[in-house]
Amino acid sequence: MSEYLIRLENVHKDYGGKQVLKSINLSVRDKEFVTLLGPSGCGKTTTLRIIGGFETPTAGVVYFDEKKCNDVPPHKRQVNTVFQRYALFPHLDVFENIAFGLRIRKMPEKEINENVSKMLRLVNLSGYEKRTVTSLSGGEQQRIAIARALVNRPRVLLLDEPLGALDLKLRKEMQTELKQIQTQLGITFIYVTHDQEEALTMSDTVVVMNRGRIQQVGTPIGIYNEPINAFVADFIGESNILDGVMNEDLVCTFAGRTFECTDRGFEKDENVDVVIRPEDLKMVPPEEGMVQGVVESIVFKGVHYEMTVRSGEIVWLVHSTIPEVCGTFVGLKVAPFDIHIMRKSEAADEEN
Repeated sequence: MSEYLIRLENVHKDYGGKQVLKSINLSVRDKEFVTLLGPSGCGKTTTLRIIGGFETPTAGVVYFDEKKCNDVPPHKRQVNTVFQRYALFPHLDVFENIAFGLRIRKMPEKEINENVSKMLRLVNLSGYEKRTVTSLSGGEQQRIAIARALVNRPRVLLLDEPLGALDLKLRKEMQTELKQIQTQLGITFIYVTHDQEEALTMSDTVVVMNRGRIQQVGTPIGIYNEPINAFVADFIGESNILDGVMNEDLVCTFAGRTFECTDRGFEKDENVDVVIRPEDLKMVPPEEGMVQGVVESIVFKGVHYEMTVRSGEIVWLVHSTIPEVCGTFVGLKVAPFDIHIMRKSEAADEEN
């Protein structure tokens, strides 16, 4: 038996002659929280809709439990979906909204009562049974939509930017609650968002997409610390991205000087992208710096200060808990293992 619950194998999707998904290969394990992350128009929602059966791939195969399901309609898949617009029934109270799918299945009334009560406890809305859904806040409506989707006990829950309509504080609270619900129920969540913080906070696996292709698949920590290309580095967190030349193994030239690094396997004098996270740059006295520059701006971000340092034509982004005064001449240092070297991604972008 395969370790994967869902597999997409070389999936393509065209709309009106325009290719929106290109060679999507993705495997999802049972009970995994997977997030499809990327900018608007990258293909993440189309991928979700293909998994849910709302769209049929132009080419390629979708497997569920190793059975081909390209033409299986949504209601015959062990999948439910929560959309950004919750699509609750305004003429039904909270109880009947959640019970709707169970009544369609003609479940006995006693079991309906037990299951709805269990779902309300799960989403912390016990006692709301007789409330009208129009009287609920956005966060409460979202919880009801999740309860309605989960009461049918799907093996997979698909979530298409379900927190997008909530304010920042409530969105952060719901991120934690969604992960707790997924862990408690032990079912597979596939979540779509363009918000990197949501992806890093909740996911077991993050799938970064751009222009209809998967750029990288990995754990939140792995993708943040070891982005595969400049697009991923820039989309997952903030980065200093510079043009460089890989002189030889462990040696790279950028920003007008040569640095030691920990990367190898590049061609001699290959043009590369160099990525350095702002928190990995250390501000030191000028004489101790690998490069020197002038502090141009400083912004307090709550847990750190965000500063820009101009060195010639390059403006460095630096995060530090210790601020420096604008106009100060400073040095910047970076450890070899914090210099990330990656092959140029322009060719891949043109291909997309």
